[in-house]
Amino acid sequence: MDVSPYYGYYKAEEVLGTVFPHIPRDKFLISTKVGRYGENGHNVWDYSASRASRSVYESMERMHLDYIDMVFVHDIEFADLRRVADETLPALLELKRQGVIGHVGCTDLQLENLRWIIEHTEPGTVEVVLNFCHYTLNDDKLLDFLDFFEDHHVGVINASPFAMGLLTRRGIPQWHPAPRPLVEACRRAADLCDRHQYPIEKLAMQFATSCPRIATTVFSTTSVDNLMRNIRYVGEEIDRELLREVMETIGSQRRVSWKNT
Repeated sequence: MDVSPYYGYYKAEEVLGTVFPHIPRDKFLISTKVGRYGENGHNVWDYSASRASRSVYESMERMHLDYIDMVFVHDIEFADLRRVADETLPALLELKRQGVIGHVGCTDLQLENLRWIIEHTEPGTVEVVLNFCHYTLNDDKLLDFLDFFEDHHVGVINASPFAMGLLTRRGIPQWHPAPRPLVEACRRAADLCDRHQYPIEKLAMQFATSCPRIATTVFSTTSVDNLMRNIRYVGEEIDRELLREVMETIGSQRRVSWKNT
């Protein structure tokens, strides 16, 4: 499971804290994040060493844990990358040394930032990266960086196989930052899948989990039914002809991205 203090402004961790005491600790892996928070309906960013350390202990308290398997520096594009390298990550490494956390990583939409951090820290500092919306039906830019991550022995987590709602029949939330031509192209792709009676969510999930070089794909849901449906999709054979048609439909909008918000 992957969570963050930012999700629901601490509520996501608090909800997990009602469940974890009833589950044997060796039955789950949990990751959380530091650096991005929410207060009174507003984003708050704080990548200082002191806040990072305090945040980890606060997360453990909310989730009723004495150990967190993995901690990420959250959305580093909002930080001074040099500060992340010189201050935030060393604070997490100290907690790792103390046995409070298991592994240290970074998350970002911008793959270039993840590469920069790895290049400007000691080998082994960043053990894993989480990148979202870059191995999806509409954008496979993550492939361009896999050699780099593998060469530096960095694990890769692919997140948001539905591109934050772009690759769903319901469509994007109002706040989605994707440019309009990309939104329209993905809507056409969803309509095409509907005509084939093959939900675009199914194709998106199958594609996002299809690369053998990417061990883990993270998706979010509020429904147990959706969770089980997505797991079932992954186990079914992908319709490669439909995949080709969808790629053609998205066309020139493939690999069009946006800035995080």
